[in-house]
Amino acid sequence: MAIKFQYNKTSLQQIEKQLKMRQRTLPIIKSKETALRLEVKKCKEEVTRLEKELEQQIAGYERMYALWGEFDASLVELKDVELDVKKIAGVRVPILKNIQLEAKPFGIFSAPKWYFDGINLLHGLAKTAVEREFAVAKQDLLDHARRKTTQKVNLFEKVQIPGFQEAVRKIKRFMEDEENLSKSSQKILKSLQEKRKAEEEGKEETA
Repeated sequence: MAIKFQYNKTSLQQIEKQLKMRQRTLPIIKSKETALRLEVKKCKEEVTRLEKELEQQIAGYERMYALWGEFDASLVELKDVELDVKKIAGVRVPILKNIQLEAKPFGIFSAPKWYFDGINLLHGLAKTAVEREFAVAKQDLLDHARRKTTQKVNLFEKVQIPGFQEAVRKIKRFMEDEENLSKSSQKILKSLQEKRKAEEEGKEETA
């Protein structure tokens, strides 16, 4: 990253200010990255758990496959999904508060006895499927934020901070060289003046 600067005191102060700000901010961003990494890991574990649970429920569904031809699937309906928003490591993510499922009334005496089991199974399937979808969405949001934070850490740590440090070194070196050159010039000038003065004094003595 090319840092634009001028070889003067004002530019040096501005560059040093930018450098200090990034050095102060870097540990905060690193902490956020670590927190997000842990949250993404938790989400992945939650998604894996829900996927296994869903597989088990589908297996239970398949065991009753021969009976499902008689079952009226419209008896179970997803009515509402209650959401909330929570900040996790500084990222706003949707939180699943409640899933409202409704079982429509049916003829208890005319319907097969296993209908209750069928309704419970569909309830469980629908609930787990919705929970999994939200867990995946939460994971995607947090992982996106984690990637952006990692990019910022790398930008500060590997590009901007070294770039500003190098700029400070260059400006300071230039200003030191300029000061040394100025001192050397003054010494030479003083030496010439003293020599000239001595020569003039010598001429006056011989006159």
